Amino acid sequence: MMTKKNQERTMKEFAGKHILVIIENLPAPFDRRVWQEASTLNDNGAHITIICPKMKGYTKSYECIDGIDIYRHPLPVEGAGPLGYLQEYGTALFFQFFLSWRIFLRRRFHIIHACNPPDLMFITALPFKLLGVKFVFDHHDINPELFVSKYNKKGFFYFLMILFEKVTFKVSDYSIATNESYKEIALNRGKMHPDRVAIVRSGPDLSRLRLTTGNIIYKKGRKLLVGFVGVIGEQEGLDLLLESIVQIVRAKKRDDMQFAIIGDGTDLQRIKDLSRELDLDDFVDFYGRVSDEKLVDILNTADICVNPDKPTEMNNLSTMNKIMEYMSLKKPIVQFDLKEGKFSAQKASLYANNVFDFSEKIIKLADDEDLRKEMGEFGYNRIINDLNWNIEKKNLLKFYNKIFLS
Repeated sequence: MMTKKNQERTMKEFAGKHILVIIENLPAPFDRRVWQEASTLNDNGAHITIICPKMKGYTKSYECIDGIDIYRHPLPVEGAGPLGYLQEYGTALFFQFFLSWRIFLRRRFHIIHACNPPDLMFITALPFKLLGVKFVFDHHDINPELFVSKYNKKGFFYFLMILFEKVTFKVSDYSIATNESYKEIALNRGKMHPDRVAIVRSGPDLSRLRLTTGNIIYKKGRKLLVGFVGVIGEQEGLDLLLESIVQIVRAKKRDDMQFAIIGDGTDLQRIKDLSRELDLDDFVDFYGRVSDEKLVDILNTADICVNPDKPTEMNNLSTMNKIMEYMSLKKPIVQFDLKEGKFSAQKASLYANNVFDFSEKIIKLADDEDLRKEMGEFGYNRIINDLNWNIEKKNLLKFYNKIFLS
């Protein structure tokens, strides 16, 4: 816990500071990591303004929530393919640049805190750096690896991603990494000085993820519920999850499990269509994007939670919020054997090597209630002791203290 004396010192250091936070791919406050960061800085005396896109459920052009100013802009196209991404990112950059100047002229900001993807926000930051504004790069996605995971090739656009990333690190005064793997990229590929890089993990907010008894309505009359939550894109591996479900209900002839998929994304309709083609409608429910209350209700009902992220280099090096959300609710997990996923979950998860193994691991947990309870307790204790936001926010405040004093 932060002492009263340290908190007063932090409040004094942050007072009068204005931080502009820019997000391109999600709205605030829906982006949980960014909202936790913004709320923490705001609670400690800084004034926070956020620029982000309008998306479903978040369509007001301006809104003030808990003292944080949010400016939302249109984003008519969600990128799919080079031309789609060009239009999406071009639109976002235009509004980010326009709104940044509008905000700056009303109230000067001292820091631009840019949350990728994409690695293009340095374009907005450059003119402000000439006016003494510091640029903090909050590194959420490794875009070169993301490109390879989506298109399974390198080439011109891959090396363009490498260039954008290098320039972003070059322009950055400081960088925030979500884990050790991302810090290594900042140091080695980005050539950042170690003193200018800090790890701030996306620890869950335990006040939001409360333990409840759930609601058996989500089980649709079956004995067990298997839950998934996340953005539904190509690299998230929902097609692999459906293949595993086919193994469970067809090859193993198990009809005691219902599957709940929570989330939205560019691949949602394709996954729904695939589920229908595989004749899984009776076993799989798609809930789309839901409120926090409903999300917590469904996950509390789940007996097992899954993370079918494909075994790509992007997913291998990335920390997934869903893993720690599952652990916060005492859920045993099945996922593929990935470096950072294994670091987060440790004994709270079973690790599969392929789709068949994935289905076998789900069945193993379905048939062993004691193992489910043991793994759930381990994961919960790890969150309580090591990985929750009350711990991680200290790293954020310490890093920002360094930035303000530099």
